[in-house]
Amino acid sequence: MTIRPMPRHLKGLRLGLKQRRRLTHALVHAALLVGVFFMFIPLAWTISTSLKPAGDVYLFPPKWIPDPVRWENYREAVTAIPFARYFWNTSVITILSIIGKVISVTMVAFAFARLQWWGRNIFFMVMLATMMLPTHVTLIPQFVMFKSLGWIDTFLPLIVPQFFGGPYLTFLARQFFLTLPRDLDDAARIDGCSSLVVYSRIILPMSKPVVVMIVIFVFNGQWNEFLNALIYLQSQQHFTLALGLRMFQGESAASWHLLMAASLLTMLPVLALFFSAQRYFIQGIVFTGVKQ
Repeated sequence: MTIRPMPRHLKGLRLGLKQRRRLTHALVHAALLVGVFFMFIPLAWTISTSLKPAGDVYLFPPKWIPDPVRWENYREAVTAIPFARYFWNTSVITILSIIGKVISVTMVAFAFARLQWWGRNIFFMVMLATMMLPTHVTLIPQFVMFKSLGWIDTFLPLIVPQFFGGPYLTFLARQFFLTLPRDLDDAARIDGCSSLVVYSRIILPMSKPVVVMIVIFVFNGQWNEFLNALIYLQSQQHFTLALGLRMFQGESAASWHLLMAASLLTMLPVLALFFSAQRYFIQGIVFTGVKQ
């Protein structure tokens, strides 16, 4: 049997398809790079403003490269407001919120994904239905409840609700737990392990991607929390970084160089956490959409 060579006109068509595919990929990447460029303009302007003298902030046309570069703006920013106190308050609220959210979300997700009990699917749908309830609808009832408990002007209204889970993160954790083989549970129960032991010693150690994803979500949300902090925190000694920066903006409207410096310092922990854990974050997002 003889193999005939491909006609020359078909070879040209094949090369043309490859070239068009490469051109399409190049155009897509170029469009993405343009989008990234425009998204980084506010960050670049923030960095530039944080290093400028006060008189160069309002120049027109704007000067992107500071001359001279004033690193002293960062020292003045953390001394113009009690930055260390605000940082400590925000850190306490965020760390305790992460602990509460990780424990509550993973335990509820474990019950929905790995345990068999009556009404499991019904309660899971009810939990998902609460996502359609706007957060602002519950603000007044929550405020009345926390006021009756004497929790106003304390960290408790910002921390305690995190120990009661949340529908969105519980859904993501449940989807991840469904991807883990059930043979592990069966083998552990044959050895006499209880559900709590299966959760703590088998499921949770294998769930690092989804746990890191929960940590990133909660850290970003609590670190930048403004509305609830504005409602429940009244004393300046209890202010978080978001409230402190807003107060500083109102008191020193002309000191934009110091405000930008303080904002960048506030942003650094979020960026550091995301870039250090982005591999697990992306892995968790991918696995939560897969069900075996």
